[in-house]
Order: sequence, then structure tokens, then C-alpha cells
Amino acid sequence: MRTKLYTLIAVSILLGLSAFRLVQKQTTVYIIGDSTAANKSPNAYPETGWGMEFQSFFKEQIKVDNRALNGRSTKSFRAEKRWQPVFENLKPGDYVFIEFGHNDEKVDKPTVGVSLNDFKINLVNYVNETRSKKALPVLLTPIARRSFKNGVLIDTHGDYPRITRQVADSLKVPLIDLLLKTESLLTRLGEQESVKLFNHVDSGNVNYPKGKKDDTHLSPYGAKEIAGLAAKGVKELKLGLAKQLK
Repeated sequence: MRTKLYTLIAVSILLGLSAFRLVQKQTTVYIIGDSTAANKSPNAYPETGWGMEFQSFFKEQIKVDNRALNGRSTKSFRAEKRWQPVFENLKPGDYVFIEFGHNDEKVDKPTVGVSLNDFKINLVNYVNETRSKKALPVLLTPIARRSFKNGVLIDTHGDYPRITRQVADSLKVPLIDLLLKTESLLTRLGEQESVKLFNHVDSGNVNYPKGKKDDTHLSPYGAKEIAGLAAKGVKELKLGLAKQLK
């Protein structure tokens, strides 16, 4: 009886130590950005952020902590103190995926929109502050909107993606060019077939009684596809994170 008890205690200790080692080894990948990546409430379904699907591409050693939020820009994300808890919890070896642009370009909204110069300054600050905690920044250009004219995909982001690329180059930050990747995907699918990537809902839907045709935000299928493109970018960059891809 005593032998069984000792065995049970030993197994419990080993299991506890294994769980502790797993937690210790876990790397957190934070996502900061806007509605294209954000977690969505049930009353927004089927709208889905690509950040909601990112965890599924990694093994258990990686924890994706998606802090992206609807309507946020490099300016408002900080002003609302959304960045502060991320910064305070960063550990050496963690990652911060930084994807802004959709709302920064709304310069008619002074609490959200920013000039190109301020956009650059804001990105530089996120990068430098991440590195100050010995964590690893990754810059991402914004995803493409489904905007076709005469069957040709039109860019809607102006020079904001160029600034992201410029900061990545000057500060030697890994860059996942989601704009180029999503433009390629939308062009390949074409104007009609690409609808399935976005939140197009027929009337009568419980959350959208009048229906919806949204060419900015993603469907569950689209979110999975874009998350896959981000994961592909991780692999292409040969980040340490790539070893934990499934």
C-alpha cells in the first residue's frame, strides 16, 4: 500500500515538473494591430480576424496572445494604453507582430489617423521598446482590401505599407509583407472567387439581418488563409519561431 502511495506521489511530481517546464519553455507571440487581425465577439460572426486562427499553425510551446483591436492605429493603440500591458509582460525571446495601416491612413480622424512621418515614428517606437525587453519585433504590412476596378485589384493603402517596409529595412526588423501576399492571393482568385475570403453575408443572418458585403474584414475561411500566409512568412524568414510550426 505504501509503495503504491510513493509511486503515485512520484508520478504527480513528475507531471507537475513537466507542466512547469512546458510553461517555462513557452514563447508568447503577441499580435498588435487592427480589426483585420482582432478577436471578434460572437455577435460579429462570421467576421473573423486572422489573429484568431494564428495559434492553430503552432505547436503547444507557442502561445499566441492576440491584442489587436477594431479601429486601432499605431497612435490610438498606445493612447488607449493597449500597448502598456503588452510591454510590461514581454519576456526575452517573446515576439511582437506589429500590423497597422488600415486606420492610420484615416487622417480625417485626428484621434486615429496619423501622417506618414508620425506613422514611421510610431513603428520605430514599438520596435525599439520591444527590443528593450529583449523580445523580437516582426513588422507586417496591412492586408489588401478586396477592391477591384475593371477586374484589376486596386491598392487602397497609399504609402503606409512603404513606410512599414522602410522601417523594417532601416532597423533590420523581420518583415512579413502581408499586403503583397494578400494581393497575390486576391489576384489569383479573381474578383468573384475572392468574395469567399471576406465577410459577405446574405440577408436573414442572425447577426446581419439585412446582410453585409464587407471587403475589408475576413470570413472564417479568409482568416485561416491569411493566418496561413503569416505563418508562411515566419517560415520564409527562418525565424526561431519557425521551429515550432506544425
